[in-house]
Amino acid sequence: MGHNHGHDHDHTHGANKKVLLISFFIITGYMIVEVIGGFLTNSLALLSDAGHMLSDSIALAIALVAFILGEKAASHSKTFGYKRFEILAAVLNGVTLIAIALFIFYEAIKRFANPPEVATTGMLIVSVIGLLVNIVVAWIMMRGGDTEGNLNMRGAYLHVLSDMLGSVGAIAAALLIMFFGWGWADPLASVIVAILVLRSGFYVTKAAIHVLMEGTPSNVDVSDVIQTIEQTKGIQGIHDLHIWTISSGLNALSCHAVVDDELTIAESESMLRKIEHDLEHKGITHVTIQLETAAHKHDESILCTIKNEPAHGHHHH
Repeated sequence: MGHNHGHDHDHTHGANKKVLLISFFIITGYMIVEVIGGFLTNSLALLSDAGHMLSDSIALAIALVAFILGEKAASHSKTFGYKRFEILAAVLNGVTLIAIALFIFYEAIKRFANPPEVATTGMLIVSVIGLLVNIVVAWIMMRGGDTEGNLNMRGAYLHVLSDMLGSVGAIAAALLIMFFGWGWADPLASVIVAILVLRSGFYVTKAAIHVLMEGTPSNVDVSDVIQTIEQTKGIQGIHDLHIWTISSGLNALSCHAVVDDELTIAESESMLRKIEHDLEHKGITHVTIQLETAAHKHDESILCTIKNEPAHGHHHH
C-alpha cells in the first residue's frame, strides 16, 4: 500500500511540474505583451493587470522551483530536505503582491484626479487576448494539476482565476471609455484589480507565516487526532503533542504516549502501525510517538523531585 501511495504522489508531482512550466511560459510571455500594451495605450488597467500577471508568473516560478528543490534529498544539514523552501517562497510572493497592489493604488489616485487619454481600441484588444490566455492557463491547470491538495498549485491556480477578473475589468473599462467617454473607468478598473492582488497577497502571506510559526495545519482537527490516538487499545493517555506542517501536503505529528505496562514489543509495534494508519487518513503523513509506561511516568516525577529538591529528594515516598 505504501508503495502504491508513493507512486501516485510522484505521478501528480510530475504532472504538476509540467503544468506549471507550460503555464509559466504562457503567462510570462503574455505579461510582457500586456506591459508594452499598457505603456503604448496609456492604460493603468492594463498595467495593473500586467502587475497581476507578474504576480502569477512569480507564483508559478516559485511553485516550480519549490517542486524541483523539494525533490532534492534530505542531507545531514537539512534533515527535511528543501521542502520548506516552498513556504519561504510563498511569503516572498505574498509580500511582492502587497507591494504591487500598493503601487497601483498610488498610481490610480493620481489618475482619478486627472484622467489621461487612453487608446481604447488597443486596450480592448490586449485585454480580450489577456482574458483568453488566462482561461487557457486555468483550463490547463484544472485538467493537469492537483489544484485541490497542493498549497503551491492551489495558490498558482487562484492567482490565474483572479487574473481573469483583472482582464474582465480592463475590458469593461475600455468599453466604458469607448461608449461613454468615462476616463475614470481605467483607474477604477485598476483599483479593483489592486484590491484582488492585495487580498491574495494577504492570504498567501498569512498561510505561509502560519506554517513557519509551526501552526497546526488547517486541514487537521486536533481534538479528533487526540481522540483517535487515545481510543487505540493499549494507550492510557498522551501528552506533549505537536502537529505541524513541513511543506504543503506534508504534516507531521509527535507526542508521548502512556501505555499499559504489560504490552509486549510486538503488541506496541502493531499498535503504532494502527495509529499511523489511522492518522494517515486524517492528513498526517509523518508520525513519531514516544511510548512510556505509567510506571515510567511515575519514575520521571521522582527524578524531577530529586532534581528540584536535592535536600529531601531521598525521602520522597
